Formats: sequence, structure tokens, C-alpha cells
Amino acid sequence: MTFNNIELFPFTVAVNADDHLTVGGCDVTHLAADFGTPLYIYDDATLRGMCREFISEFTSRYPGARVAYASKAFVNPAIARIVAEEGMSLDIVSGGELAVAKAVDFPAELIYFHGNNKTPEELEFALEYGVGRIVVDSFHELAILDAIAGRLGQRQDIMLRLSPGVDPHTHAHTTTGILDSKFGFSVETGDAAKAIRQAMKATNLDLMGIHFHLGSPIFELEPYALGIEVVLNFLAQFKEEGLQLREFSPGGGFAIGYVRSELPPPIADYAEVITSNTKRFCEELGFGQPQLIVEPGRSIVGRAGVALYTVGGIKDIPTVRKYVSLDGGMGDNIRPAIYGSEYEAVLANRMSAEPAEVVTLAGKYCESGDVLIRDIELPVIQSGDLIAIPSSGAYAPSMASNYNLNARPAMVVVKDGEAELIRRRETFEDMMRTDVF
Repeated sequence: MTFNNIELFPFTVAVNADDHLTVGGCDVTHLAADFGTPLYIYDDATLRGMCREFISEFTSRYPGARVAYASKAFVNPAIARIVAEEGMSLDIVSGGELAVAKAVDFPAELIYFHGNNKTPEELEFALEYGVGRIVVDSFHELAILDAIAGRLGQRQDIMLRLSPGVDPHTHAHTTTGILDSKFGFSVETGDAAKAIRQAMKATNLDLMGIHFHLGSPIFELEPYALGIEVVLNFLAQFKEEGLQLREFSPGGGFAIGYVRSELPPPIADYAEVITSNTKRFCEELGFGQPQLIVEPGRSIVGRAGVALYTVGGIKDIPTVRKYVSLDGGMGDNIRPAIYGSEYEAVLANRMSAEPAEVVTLAGKYCESGDVLIRDIELPVIQSGDLIAIPSSGAYAPSMASNYNLNARPAMVVVKDGEAELIRRRETFEDMMRTDVF
């Protein structure tokens, strides 16, 4: 391997005899010619490998543990089908994600429906499809869901999402388990206690267990241990009131590497901390061994994805900055603009070229903040070159937009030298299809 950030790329990445980057046995220059750019390339081996690693690491330590793919990271029918084939459950947060699951006949009993403001229509859709668990996030939802289940003559299994007041030390926009959060019933305010008692009394709901989620991406292990301790100790007071903790979920939020200088712990380390602390406190508090559910999303699909762009205009401002403009940007990856997220990149059509200058990779959108990577050292770049950005599989396509009425990019899954189109590039007609004129 001739480049030094291989740990950020899919498992199958290589450099061929033509000095081109390959993923899944496919030369990215051929993919660009066949499908155009921007192009999102997903590696089948990495997707499946991450699913298998999570299942193995958690079930080997905690028999019966369930791993649910957090589809908000990115899902479409092809991705949903792959995670189903790998024996995963599914974490959804909207009626749209449920529609994708239904389109591929994802087993309804393996679906967990999250979200802080599910609509009555979404809840009814979920009950009619037979979704296994609704993860209730508010008193409003608790009342509505109980009424809908009663009207449909059903008894729905639920979990409650609690907010334990634990800071995972990640970006403020993606921190969800603290007191000042729109998510969950707060332990500190007394809402969590009130919700548990209300849920246990609900006529048409069955409280199966408790969920919490601290945020994402979490590079530290201590917040998981602390969150588990806080929540389980809090729940102990409800045993005498009849709480049976049959299921327990500390959520997800597992990190991936975006830059070489900040790599996450191994999946095994996350699994060890979560399973050992869950077993320890459940045993000490007399909860037995509830089914454990974890919800990786980014860590399943993030490393599997590579974004491929073509270089257009280049603007050199001497002693200030050299802008290299790409044919994508914040419309297909808004993370750098809203989170300040950092990425690395390679010159995909001349992989052995040595770094020679510091440039800023800018997008094509009409915003000064549309910068994908600021001040990165790369070889001398020319218009028409191909830039590949690794670790792009999560929260880039799923947060994509049609800003400036630019079409969202095509996506392929690569395997054994073959590429399968899983989403075609949008057309202008696609973008106007819902307009009325």
C-alpha cells in the first residue's frame, strides 16, 4: 500500500498497476467514467465485516445481545437488505425509514422506532406494520401511542428513552444524554420516574425496558460505563413497584476514524465496557440479565463509504490560500459546514504522487462555508483529477440536500470487481416532480 491513511478506507482498498485507487476490486477512475461524479462508493466487504464484528464482539460477551443498525447514518433498500442478511436488527427514526424497511420486508419484530416527535400517522404506520419496539420519548407520545394501540385493539411493546445527565464529550450538536437536550425523559428533573410509572399503568402498552443514548461520535469508553451505572442505579427504586427490566439499551454512538490523528477504540473495547458494566450492575441490583441492545450506525457504514469528486476550477491566492473546487460539497456532505468535521483525502488517479502543496478542497455551492477540507497537504492537483475522501459513508448521503437545485449523487456498492448501482443520480425532472405549476 502506497498511502499512509489506509485505516480510514474500506477493507478492500488498494492501488493498482495504473497508480489508481481501487475499492472492492474496482478502479475508481472507471467508476467515475461509468457513473459520473460526485459518486459515493460503498464496499460490500466492509459493510458486512462491520456487522459481523459487532455481532461477534457483543454476543460472545453477552449471549443474546442484539445489534440494531442505526439507519439514520444512511439507509436505502440496498443497505437495509445487506444488514438484514447479516442478522442485524434495525433502529429507525421516521416513517420514511420504516417505509424503506417495509420495502425490503425487514422483519418487523426486529425494528426499534426512535424519535423525539413521532407523528400519530407514523405511530399508526408502525403499529400496523408490527414494529417490535416503540422507544417512547415524551409524555405526549406516551398518551398518543396508548390511544392508537387501544383503537387498533393491540398491546404494543415499548421502551422508554431516559436522559441520564452524562456528558459523552463530543460535539454539542450531537450530544443527547445531558440535561439540556430535546431527547428523553430526564432523570434529574423527575420526568423519568413519572414516565416509568405512567408507562407501567398504560392499558395498551407493555414496558419492556429502558433505553438511553449519550451522543455521537464517542471516542471515550468511560461515558458508557458511567451512563450504565447511573441508569441502572436509578431504575432499582422501581423494582418494588413492579418494573421488570426485560430489555436494556445503552444506545450507540460508536466512533470511526475521520483523520489519522484521531482513531477510535476497537469494537472489542466498546463491547467489553458495555457488557461487563451491564452484567455487573444488573447482578448487583437484582435485575437478572435483560436482553442487551446496542445501536451502531456510523461505525457500520461510515468506513465502508468513499466519496469521489472531480476537480474543476483552481484559484491560487498567493500567500493566502489555494482553493481547489470539487463538483460536490455541502449538498452531499454538510458535516464540515455544520459540525466543523475534518476529513482526509487522496489524489485517486495518481496515488504515488508525493504531497507538494497545501490546498483547501472547496465545494461548488454558493456559500463561503462550503469547504470539505481546509488546508490539506496534497500533490500538485490539476483540473480533471479525481479526489477520494474516505470515511464518507455515514451522515453524508443521509443529510444530503438539493441546495442550489443541484442533483444528489449516484451511489454504488462494489464487490469482487463489480459495481452495482444502488441509487441513480437525480435529474432536474426528479427535483421538480413534487412541484405544482
